[in-house]
Amino acid sequence: MTLSIFYQFFLLGCTSFGGPAAHLGFFKKHFVDNLGWLSNERYAAMISLSQILPGPGSSQVGFAIGLQRAGILGGIAAFLGFTLPSFLIMLLLAMTASQLESSLLGVISGLKLFAVVIVADAVLTMAKSFCKTIPLKLVAFVSTMVLLLLPTLYAQLLVLAAAASVACVYRFSPIPAHSTNTTNNRVNLPVLSVFSLLFIITFFGLPNELFAQFYQAGALVFGGGHVVLPLLQNTVPELDQDSFLTAYAAAQAVPGPMFSIATYLGASIASEHIWLFALIATVAIFLPGLLLMWAFHNNWQSLSTLPRFASVTCALNAAVVGLLAAALYSPIWQSAVFSITHMVIVTGGFVVFKYLKPPIWMMLLLFSIVGVLL
Repeated sequence: MTLSIFYQFFLLGCTSFGGPAAHLGFFKKHFVDNLGWLSNERYAAMISLSQILPGPGSSQVGFAIGLQRAGILGGIAAFLGFTLPSFLIMLLLAMTASQLESSLLGVISGLKLFAVVIVADAVLTMAKSFCKTIPLKLVAFVSTMVLLLLPTLYAQLLVLAAAASVACVYRFSPIPAHSTNTTNNRVNLPVLSVFSLLFIITFFGLPNELFAQFYQAGALVFGGGHVVLPLLQNTVPELDQDSFLTAYAAAQAVPGPMFSIATYLGASIASEHIWLFALIATVAIFLPGLLLMWAFHNNWQSLSTLPRFASVTCALNAAVVGLLAAALYSPIWQSAVFSITHMVIVTGGFVVFKYLKPPIWMMLLLFSIVGVLL
């Protein structure tokens, strides 16, 4: 089971360009629609939980999928599979300091266009599932507008908090009941204690300062990879501005989670044992978010069966649709579509993907070829 989970996530880790929103689209298409590992409702609950926890959202959702599928070993297998490709690529880039070839840049350009298609499909299908009533459609619409006008971390948190607050007063139509595991529905206190203890002692000195710096960044950042850059600049003073910008550009260009920027930065700090420094930085920045997801995973699932909490879940799911819709425009559309030709390609690709339903590998190959030709 764990090998199968690792293999499925490794494939996605090799091909998932476009950032967290695109990754969530890939996950939904692969694990919900194609493999049927979990329901739309359960998947949306995982996204909702990842949105209110610090850490890398798509990696946390992937970890939760593996966790539900095969326990903690499944969660670890999912994380390793999804992260390993970007870790190896970023380590290689840091060690060689080489520039990407023009042909590879073309492939990446094409895959970014495919990311637009994937996220658009995810927004549409999730809107159909979670915005069936007028109040929920209004929540999604307002969330989208707010985040388009105020594309900041604080606006995102405000939208989620507002949606949950309204749901406590106004009872939204609950999501249809789905099976939950109620045998262990409490917060995993030992795991939460490990997270808290590690976080506290990072401020009082650890044998490894590198681990402390990146653990603090992973524990404090909300909003994913785009937000982690300024936080890392404050917590890792050893690196200059050029190193950070180079690492950020590399993280944008490779598949997988943007938190793999830690791999590049860890390797850049090292004077020797480069791979070890890269590994420590990578584990440290991901660990807080994964521990929190593990701690609250079962609790969130069981709470969703309570009437008032089900109402909150409905509102949060609708708000998540708004978050994805806003992310579809910025940064995904803005970072991929620069001409009328790109718009035509995205539109045609969406029609093909939506109605002909070809396998993802075929679409990846098609968009890669298109990117090289362009």
